[in-house]
Amino acid sequence: MPFRATLLYTLVAATLTIVACAGLEKSENVLSPTIAGPIPGVSIGMPTPLDPKDGKNIPVGSQSIDLMIQNSPTNGQRPLKYLFEVASDTNFNTILFSKADVAPGDANRTSVRLPEAIASSRTYYWRARAGDGANTGPYSGFVHFNIYTPIVIDKPIPQLPVNGTTLAGLAPSFVIGNAPRSGPVGAITYTIEVADSDSFGNKYAVWSVAEQPGQTRLDAPAPLPQDKLYYWRVTAGGPWSNTSTFRTPVVKPPTPPPGPGGSCTSPKTPLGVLECQRNKYGHMNSAQTVAFLRASARDINALGTQGGPWGVLVKTSGAQCDGYSCDILCLGNGGGQIQRDVLIDAEGAQAPIWGEPMSGGSIAVRPCEAP
Repeated sequence: MPFRATLLYTLVAATLTIVACAGLEKSENVLSPTIAGPIPGVSIGMPTPLDPKDGKNIPVGSQSIDLMIQNSPTNGQRPLKYLFEVASDTNFNTILFSKADVAPGDANRTSVRLPEAIASSRTYYWRARAGDGANTGPYSGFVHFNIYTPIVIDKPIPQLPVNGTTLAGLAPSFVIGNAPRSGPVGAITYTIEVADSDSFGNKYAVWSVAEQPGQTRLDAPAPLPQDKLYYWRVTAGGPWSNTSTFRTPVVKPPTPPPGPGGSCTSPKTPLGVLECQRNKYGHMNSAQTVAFLRASARDINALGTQGGPWGVLVKTSGAQCDGYSCDILCLGNGGGQIQRDVLIDAEGAQAPIWGEPMSGGSIAVRPCEAP
């Protein structure tokens, strides 16, 4: 009996020792799936969001979206897996997308793709964190991106005047088929350019008009020179329309008012010519002013002492007389590079002068018509 008791005690003690040793080995194996609590001394850092971030704007048509992080640092031996979250608010109270157990990718980068397109015209916030099954690291700082619907404005359509048609008068009425558009487009303004060639290097006019329902109309605020072919195009802020053409009619020159006829070539100076022609009129209206300018330019050219040819300056905006400057003669048929005042600008006085020449960048270069 004493022998048997001693043997039994020895067997029980040996068994307990074996079990205890087995449990110790399992608890020291950090890769064991039975470990659920934190492992002392293991640290997992925050991942770093890489893309999209910093308010990146993503067109609604460019989805799907990949969320990419730089992997978390860790001193543990267990493999990490990642949790990604997307929310509509910075507190992540409303989580729109969540994906856990994402295996780390290559090159110290990990990404996950959103499974479907998300709504436009909104800002989204996302973050990530890593865990090893026993330890969990902190969330990264959140970053944000925007989904937007691009604004696309197509070409407007010139409707009138087109195909080189001759106008009834010198001031055209433009009719524009409104530009097709998509996206959150606000108020649209159309810009019309009128030039003497399809290169639009020499523009006669640039006018703007707010969009009207269906089609947009602009009655030109100033006339254009007569008997010319014009090219015009229009934009709504996007591409230019196709180019269209029209022609201004020949307008019968105004009939000079009663008074002394003939030329003023007896005076041998430009001022003498101007005074002679001015004496033919009383208070001049616009048509008479243009007739005075043309006659004065013709007679100054006849002197042969001032170079030439002098002509009348085209002016289609601001203060003007039937599409011409009311008080300036210009030198040359090209671009009116040299100009002279020939009338004092005081209302009602209109006394003739032969002012100092203006040239260079201080003047507007406009066409100069021969008299």
